[in-house]
Amino acid sequence: MKKKSFPAALLSLLLVMVCIPFGPAHATQNASSTPDSREQITLSFAPLVKKIAPAVVSISSKRVITTRTQNPFLDDPFFAPFFLDGAIPGFRGLPRQKVESALGSGVIIAPDGLIVTNAHVVREADEITVTLNDGREFPARVSVSDTPSDIALVRIDAQNKPLPYAPLESSESLEIGDLVIAIGNPFGVGQTVTSGIVSARSRPNLEINDYNFFIQTDAAINPGNSGGPLVDMKGGVVGINTAIYSRDGGSLGIGFAIPSEMVQTVIAAEKQGGKAGEQTDTGRVARAWLGAQMQSLTADIATSLGLDRPQGALVSHIRKDSPAARSGLKVGDVVLSVSGHAIRDPAEMHFRWATIPVGESTVFEIWRKGKNLSLNVSAELPPDTPPREETALKGRHALSGATIANINPAVSIEMNLPDDAAGVIVMDTANGSPAARLVTKGDLIVSIDGRKVKNVADVKKRVSALRGYAISLVINRNGQMRQILIR
Repeated sequence: MKKKSFPAALLSLLLVMVCIPFGPAHATQNASSTPDSREQITLSFAPLVKKIAPAVVSISSKRVITTRTQNPFLDDPFFAPFFLDGAIPGFRGLPRQKVESALGSGVIIAPDGLIVTNAHVVREADEITVTLNDGREFPARVSVSDTPSDIALVRIDAQNKPLPYAPLESSESLEIGDLVIAIGNPFGVGQTVTSGIVSARSRPNLEINDYNFFIQTDAAINPGNSGGPLVDMKGGVVGINTAIYSRDGGSLGIGFAIPSEMVQTVIAAEKQGGKAGEQTDTGRVARAWLGAQMQSLTADIATSLGLDRPQGALVSHIRKDSPAARSGLKVGDVVLSVSGHAIRDPAEMHFRWATIPVGESTVFEIWRKGKNLSLNVSAELPPDTPPREETALKGRHALSGATIANINPAVSIEMNLPDDAAGVIVMDTANGSPAARLVTKGDLIVSIDGRKVKNVADVKKRVSALRGYAISLVINRNGQMRQILIR
């Protein structure tokens, strides 16, 4: 579970397993309206639940993990180097295996057994079982798992037997105050129905996934429901529920769903080159690269640029030979809309660009020196050049166990790095390794022993000169420089 402090009430943000399908509305009502009679107040959601609930599934996953018993000497700064990296055999502890289980939800969106859920529900799962509302169970496999968006596609084989499903629908039609229904299996008590409204749209800055662009709802969402659908009153899945604000894991009426537009990009990726990305050999979704860095507008900046309000994304950096540069976009431009969708801030810009089909082009409406202009921008896959040279560091030194790579556009997209990132990226660290005690996935190694590193070759040269586990290290972690010193 991920946590985030809530400034007003000191709440924790917990990623929870949430299953929420929503059903179709009455065909006789084409426009939104408030109840104006007792008869309308007593209307029931039951017909909608009957149509959508069969498509909501429970997903249980298991994985086997290996741990080691902790040797007390590993916490001692003097003795630790003798026991790390197998310096003294047997002192790192005995390996132990245990099975971890996770419970989540999903929704069948196609009759061929395609299920959408959260990536964190099935992450690193060795075994997945899908249980339908009618009691049928199926073994399942992960087709695509996209960690940046926290969306995964799971497939089951029903052997030509009919499967219920709910269709995807654009979330653009949602308005604040629209009714929604939640159906899930909170705390494992069984399928449960809750109702609420859309509390907010385009909610950014939550640090839940790499795109931070969510539908907020007050429909009760609890642990056991992650990956379930958010469905509007027309019976379409408009989002996938992924997180809540909570003190103790229970619902406080503040839940968040990933818009269906992002789900569509992952589905397109499974089809090998769809609307907004292509699936790589490892099952990751490769999205379009813009090559421009954005920043928010303050009221003062907006006034200085001749705008009547601080809305849009200000271009602060453009990479040479990028789609942004070729389109004519310049530093100082303000992007006001993408594909006709108004842009309020960089978070919305990041989301909108991520849903543009690779290989196609779109129109940016920009503000430049007091004038509105239109630019055609092509959506291209990021080049994997210069070569990333992904390397696992080995040996008896403090960075042993780290996998590092050179920074290029493809790596920047995968690791959600800014275009002006510098240094060498840590792609991963081996459990229990010396490196795991110092750095983590996503860190940028800036210098070693006072010397800057620009590429993998620089790091390999510096660590080869290290004496034992002593090191002076400067890293960039989430935009903040940190110095690590081990003598």
